Amino acid sequence: MKIKQQKQVKSYLIEEFGPNKGNEIFDKQEKELYKIIKKTKDKTENQMKTLIQTILPRIALYKVLLNEEFSKEDVYQYMRKYMIDKIAAKKHASTAKMELVPGFYKIYSFIFLKIMRTTDLQENTQSYGKDHFDVTITKCLWHTACKENGCEELCHLFCDVDDVTYGGLKKIGFTRTKTLGYGGDCCNFHFFKK
Repeated sequence: MKIKQQKQVKSYLIEEFGPNKGNEIFDKQEKELYKIIKKTKDKTENQMKTLIQTILPRIALYKVLLNEEFSKEDVYQYMRKYMIDKIAAKKHASTAKMELVPGFYKIYSFIFLKIMRTTDLQENTQSYGKDHFDVTITKCLWHTACKENGCEELCHLFCDVDDVTYGGLKKIGFTRTKTLGYGGDCCNFHFFKK
């Protein structure tokens, strides 16, 4: 299976550490990724696809960087730079572009809630009104994967990606007071029409 994110990981590592060190770390990350994929059990096909394409490449990168000669704080900052400056910034730009579509709020809220009702990536409850919708997530594949791979602290960054993705949009507002990744009993997403 081709893992699209690997190209982005490799590019980031070369940009950050230069070609020699970047490629060396990338090779280790790729080996770690396949090791993690192999030991991941009891997941649906959809969950495995999301894990392989989205979550596990970042977990593998984090684990490999922890084994390099960096402090834990430096590793966290490298991961933050990758996940916030690369991943989240791109997701935010994409969502901001979608806002140009007439009726964006209505379309986005309908699609978001439909996906959340039918996905097996989270367990959640929903409520909505004319100008808002709420999703309360009590189990999340991102949080579960970080726990299963012994890096719960990395889940903070997965949560932070949402804040950047939905923050500062013109037609839709976003708030959240707690997340599973930061130790909350749920992730309480609240979206509202601006």
